[in-house]
Parts: sequence; C-alpha cells; structure tokens
Amino acid sequence: MVKTYLNYINGKWTRSSSRKTLNNINPATGEIVCKCQAGNAKDVDFAVKAARDKFKKWKSFPPPMRGEILFKAARILEERKEKLAKLLTKENGKNLEEARGEVQEAIDITKYIAGEGRRLLGETTTSELPDKFAMFVREPIGVVGMITPWNFPIGIPAWKIPPALVAGNTIVFKPSSDAPALGIELVKVLEEAGIPKGVLNLVTGSGSSAGEAITRHKGIDHLSFTGSTDVGTHIYVEGAKKLSSVELEMGGKNPEIVLADANLDLAVDGAVWGAFGTAGQRCTATSRIIVEKSVLKKFTAKFLKRVKNIKVGNGLKKGVLTGPVINAGQMTKILGYIDRGEKEGAKLLIGGKRMTGKEHKKGFFIAPTVFADVKPGMTIAQEEIFGPVVCIMEAKNFDDAVRIANSVNYGLSWSIYTRDVNKALKAMRLAESGLVYINAPTIGAEVHLPFGGVKGTGSGGREAGTEAIKEFTEIKSVFIDYSGRLQRAQIDIK
Repeated sequence: MVKTYLNYINGKWTRSSSRKTLNNINPATGEIVCKCQAGNAKDVDFAVKAARDKFKKWKSFPPPMRGEILFKAARILEERKEKLAKLLTKENGKNLEEARGEVQEAIDITKYIAGEGRRLLGETTTSELPDKFAMFVREPIGVVGMITPWNFPIGIPAWKIPPALVAGNTIVFKPSSDAPALGIELVKVLEEAGIPKGVLNLVTGSGSSAGEAITRHKGIDHLSFTGSTDVGTHIYVEGAKKLSSVELEMGGKNPEIVLADANLDLAVDGAVWGAFGTAGQRCTATSRIIVEKSVLKKFTAKFLKRVKNIKVGNGLKKGVLTGPVINAGQMTKILGYIDRGEKEGAKLLIGGKRMTGKEHKKGFFIAPTVFADVKPGMTIAQEEIFGPVVCIMEAKNFDDAVRIANSVNYGLSWSIYTRDVNKALKAMRLAESGLVYINAPTIGAEVHLPFGGVKGTGSGGREAGTEAIKEFTEIKSVFIDYSGRLQRAQIDIK
C-alpha cells in the first residue's frame, strides 16, 4: 500500500483541511512513492498560530537543552541512515551513494549546530564612558517560515531547521511537493527526539497554495527559502511588504576553469562529477567548463570519452552516476534549453535527447549533454538549466577565463584547475562567488563553513558554519551603567 503522510501542526499529525492529497512520484519509474497532504492557507494559518503560541516558552527554554534535543535527533538519523537514503533515491532520483552522502550531511549539520546551544555568542566591548559595561546578545527572531526544494530533500531542511531551533525560534516548514518524504521524516525524527508541541510545524502542499500562504502570512517574522531565482525574487518582494526579514539561496551558473598547466585527468574527474552528479540538479552544478585554448582539444577529447561511459538509470542500481530529472515539466524545460543552444549556434557534441530505452522509458531521463563552441552571450551560457547539460567554452588565457567565469548574474560556486599557486591565489580574489574551489569541482560546502552566494544567487546571509545562527537571530545591545549618575554618550565625554 502507498503510504500517506499527514501535516504536523501543534504536535499532532492531521489531514489537510482541503481533504486532498498529492502524489510523490519516483522520477525513475513513474511509480507513486507516497502521498502527502495538499495543504492550503487554512492549514498554514493553524500552523502559524501554534508556532506563535509556543514561541515565548521555547525562547525561554535553555539553549543547551535545545542542543541536547538536536544531538538526540542526530543519533536517530544515524540509526536510520540506510533506510532514509533508499527512500531519498526513490523520491528524488539521485544515486544511492549520493543519497547516503546527503543523509550524512543532515547528520553532520545537526551535530554541529547542536553544539551552538553552548555558544550562541554575542560580544562584550568597552564603553566610551567610565563605570559602564557594554555588550550585545543574540535573540531569536520569532516564527520562521521555511520553504525548501526537491533536489536535496533532507540536506537543505537540515541546514535550516536545526539552526533556527537552537536559536530559539519556532517554525512553519514546507518541503517541496515533488520530494516531501525526507523532510517529513526529518520532522518525525525531531518529534521523537523531544521537540515540544507547536515549536516545529509541517505543512505540505504546492508552492502556489501552501508556499504562497507562508510567504504572505503576517504572523511569520522571517522567511528562509532555497529554490529558483524567480520564486526567490517573489518571496523577497512579499517579505518586504510586511517587513519580514528574508534569506534566499537561489540559482547558480558555476564555472570550472581549466588552465594549460592543470592536471587534465583531475579536471575531467571534477567536471564529470560536477556536471552530471544529481543529474545536474544542484545549484552548485558545474554548468560551464572554461578551458585555456592550448589544451582545449585535449581536454574535450578526454572529457567526451568519460561522458560516453556514464551509466544513466535508476539510482538504486549499482554503477549509476546520473539518475532522472525530477519531473516531466523539468524535463521539458531542459530539452527546451538544449534546442535553444543548437539554434543559437552552439555545437552539440553528445546527448541532447530524452532517453527512451527499456530501462528509461517510464522515467524522466535525459542523456548527459555536452555543448562546444559556446559563447558567453548565449542563453545556455547565461541561464541556469538545472539538468545534465554542460557548456565547454574557450579562453585565451587566465585573465580571459576569469572574465568569462564572472560574466553571469550568478555567483555561487567557482572552480579553477591549475598548478600555479600565484594564479590560484589571484583567482580566489577575483572570483565573484560565495565558494571557491582550487583543483576541485563546483560542489557544495562542508557543514562547518558558510554556504551561499553573491549577485543573483543569494540574499540575506549565509547558511551552515559559524554564520548559520546569524540568519535566525536578532542582535540586542545592552548597556549597564554603574556610575550612579547620569552619563550622556557623546555629550559628557571629557
């Protein structure tokens, strides 16, 4: 039987007031993985009221005790790692090895953030007046609305939920309706670990219904979103209308630069993994490979040889690198970009079509696709495709490669392969991005380092690392005057 998940509001698992459900489809097989609630504005309103009601009590809960709940949650996630990884592959499509890595990432960030219950650091400083003490402390914002995507269905929620909880916020969380199961399972783990009723609330549903209700609700104090730039821009505008703070993690058009002195075999390894892991459905995916002219032919030959041997299929099968794209709509969008690339004059070297063989016909599989002769102004060189498509671009030299790499409206992950330490260090400074990799592909960050980008990629701060808590806290400056007399700053300074 197909499992039906419920919403989680004020500590109770309940059906949506819509009395409707949505199917969660395995993109590799077309089978129904599970059903989730088709949540609506009424459900969101119930969830926000529960979160607001419990905020003051949770805010006063000692932070180290909040951290202990997260430590327990991490241990439960460890026990269920393999089960969760297999479910992740079924609902998302990425191969099982990647799925295990994503669940491990959720474990790691939960452990890391749990330790923040013993820190939540502010600062002390000197006063400009005698017999006066000055400091600032961090306090929770209030009710946080979270909307997360399908490409990392437990990794991204784990980057958001634990930091918000340990900081003392209450939450209304909506996972993607294309891959809701892992987000729901994370909520179940946190419930089992001891999160009080009403502190963490879950409403599943479409972006146009449940997502929009979260975005517009006046009872939500902060919005945290990961997804497309178009949707993120809309959320930013709606948040501004009600003066909610907003944090956005959006698109990427990430370059891998390959200089003439690079280890080409290593660069090919990085390009294959960066471009075709998760079927290219990462905001950090390698979308452009910018190769110095003198090694362009050699690199391209090596790269194509590897791409031809990529195994595409159901992620539960051994040896599969590239799984399906998430749904029919995304497949149509990607194929549209491929068609646009050919019409604009790019040379299609391999792939470019939906795969319809026996193993692929029931799923949404696109053959790994490589374009050459791509110019910086082409659509496929500027817009995020979010699929297994990569552009090879020629650069005259180091400076030209950097210029091309920075010539997009995104700035998330940036990679360069070189053995020249001077060029590597110069690239670190010139890269217009939030992440820079030297001799490694454009993958994401380790959980104890901040993650995020610049330009059209992000706004409102960083996730993970030492910056994670900052997104979910406000600063309160405190002054203690023990002089016993009125002291007026800037006026009574002698």
